Parts: sequence; C-alpha cells; structure tokens
Amino acid sequence: MIKPYLFAGAAAVGLLAGCATEANRAPEPTYETAAKSEFVATNYRVADSLIAQFGSGAEGGPLIVATVVNIDALDQSSTLGRLISEQVSARFSQRGFSMVEMKFRSNVYMKRGEGELILTREITEVARVNKAQAVILGSYGMSGAAVYVNMKIVQPGANYVLAAYDYVLPSNNEIRSMLTRANR
Repeated sequence: MIKPYLFAGAAAVGLLAGCATEANRAPEPTYETAAKSEFVATNYRVADSLIAQFGSGAEGGPLIVATVVNIDALDQSSTLGRLISEQVSARFSQRGFSMVEMKFRSNVYMKRGEGELILTREITEVARVNKAQAVILGSYGMSGAAVYVNMKIVQPGANYVLAAYDYVLPSNNEIRSMLTRANR
C-alpha cells in the first residue's frame, strides 16, 4: 500500500519538474523579435560592400549568384548558404543590378536540396549564355563559436576576383539550425 505522504511528495516533485522545464524553455519568437534578427541586415551590408568595390557595374550586364557552399565540401550547402545567396541577390537587385534567376534555368548544374551550385568549369559557359558580366559566389566554414563567410565577385573566363568581403556570423541557435538543415 502506498502511503499518502509518499504519493503527495512524488506528485509535488513531478509538478516542480514540469514547472522547471517550462521555466527553462525559451519563449516562442514573435514577429517583433524575429524582425530584430541581424541576419538579413548583415547580408545586405555584405552586398553593399561588394557593390562599393565592384563599382557601377549595373550597366555592364546581368550578374549571376551561385549558392554559398560549405568550404569543407564544395558540392554541399545548407539553408544558411541558400539564404545568404538569396539575400545578397535581392540586395543587388534593389541597388539596380540585373540578376539572373538561376532557379528557372534547366541548363545549370543543380543538385537537389543544394541550390544553384555552379562548378568552376561551368561558370564561363553559364555566364556566356546569360551574357553575365560577373558571378557572385561564396563559401562558409564553421568553428565552435562562429561561422566564417567569404563572398566574392568573379569575372567569368578570366576568374579574376573583382570584389571580396569576409564576415563572421555567431554560431547561435538561429545559425546552427540553418546549418543542420543541409539537405532538406
């Protein structure tokens, strides 16, 4: 037979454990807190820096943005890499550059779940077909506390780097969650 005081004690411990778990859980983000994320603003600053280095190339033909890839596996990307590429492309477009939307092209190397990965040997041909003046590409590498990102504007054919920018993202929950969704 269970003694009443043991049952009451076990119930109290169970309630306290439930409260402790609820208290330790982070609150759901709201639209307001999500809007405070620095991720988009950071990628826009990257694009603005590349544009400042590249100059007024808006009249020189369209640009192509390749998916930002994992530096340790250049044929792989993640949600992080794809979002950086999309946001940099959006900022170039906002600044008056013509951008070739590669998702609608069937003649570009596309790996399911990876995005618009462009192999070096294909850059010249894709740029020629699209009359692109340059390709924006990048890579990221992870460390314990940060994700290091390198972005470049490269002249196809000659492979000259026309502009470059390095930056660091914190390895926080937001960034780590985008890195773990590599092949979805």
